[in-house]
Amino acid sequence: MVNISTDVPFRIQRGAFESRIIKSFGWSKGKDFYILAIRTKVRNFSYDYFTLSDPPKLVIDFSQIDEEKSETPDSLKQKEASRGKVPQPSTASPSSRAQTGSSSLQGMKTIVIDPGHGGLEPGARGRFGTLEKNVALEIGLKLRSVIERNFPSRVVLTRDKDLNVSLENRAALANNNKADFFISIHANSSFRKDAHGSETYFLSRDATDEEARKLAFLENNPAEFGEGITGKSEDEIQMILWDMAQSAYLKQSSLLAESIQKELNLLLRTSNRGVKQAPFTVLAGVACPAVLVEVAFISNPREERSLTREGFQINVAQAIYRGLVNYIKLYSQK
Repeated sequence: MVNISTDVPFRIQRGAFESRIIKSFGWSKGKDFYILAIRTKVRNFSYDYFTLSDPPKLVIDFSQIDEEKSETPDSLKQKEASRGKVPQPSTASPSSRAQTGSSSLQGMKTIVIDPGHGGLEPGARGRFGTLEKNVALEIGLKLRSVIERNFPSRVVLTRDKDLNVSLENRAALANNNKADFFISIHANSSFRKDAHGSETYFLSRDATDEEARKLAFLENNPAEFGEGITGKSEDEIQMILWDMAQSAYLKQSSLLAESIQKELNLLLRTSNRGVKQAPFTVLAGVACPAVLVEVAFISNPREERSLTREGFQINVAQAIYRGLVNYIKLYSQK
């Protein structure tokens, strides 16, 4: 994230370049900052940055790291000891089936779980007063537990308590942690009280339908800001989508969304509302496969009650986890 503290008008331009390390880059404008997204061709690299004053420039210097040289004796011993190691079995009940395929996940590094909303932004509210931010956090914490029980990967939450985290910072946290997967958790809402079931989204400038567009509007624009999806913000999302890293992961995000949606339908026996696309800001800047899961309708009184029950929350977490496992098994074969 780059903070801009000047009233002098300026614009950013992109020119052609060749690099052994950098594959593509782009940017998204905030109120008084820019988020730079840089996609690399290699995983092992270091970087440094400095500024120049005349003319004003930000210089980011990338250097490739030799993988063999970068390994310390301790890391080599740890790698050798981990070969052939099988993750400990889950303590969850056999009926959960959450441990399925866990041995195929050992190559993963980091999963970022994003419980939607938080702090002063409560999200949707159910008839009985249930808040989306609380439901999303409970499911996010349970999903972290399921993952950590079943295989040795690093799990990062964008928030683990009731606090404000901007949409831009959620994406930045995922990129700073070099996330392999990004899963944003929400509860749906509709003016139609009979609307029910789960939906899983991946990024697109154009929403699948009008309901998806309205949902993206609500998720992208917290009530206290009172801003709509303007033409400017849509242009920014289009730029991110096609000029930045997420465009390279759209197919993978689609497959991940399909896998998670299938498991939610099977385990929870909820109505299949399908995989959809919408311009969610929180997904736009993430440089890895990224999905947004609308678990159930908090606006539906029956589903609102379910969302508050621990057993239902655990089932949701296990379904999302199993969808992730199945995706990895499928994608690793391609």
